[in-house]
Amino acid sequence: MKTLLVLLSIAGLALTVIPSVLVFSQGLSLETHKLLMLAGMLMWFITAPFWMKEQEL
Repeated sequence: MKTLLVLLSIAGLALTVIPSVLVFSQGLSLETHKLLMLAGMLMWFITAPFWMKEQEL
């Protein structure tokens, strides 16, 4: 389960970095960029806290 959450988090981060590069190189429209960035942000903020939280002692 943790591995799946980590993979989804990394995919979310990729959806925030890769579209920005594609917009800069004019390979992606601004509207598509906004949608991909929103999806990546939601993926990151929904999945990351579950595997990054500290263990209780």
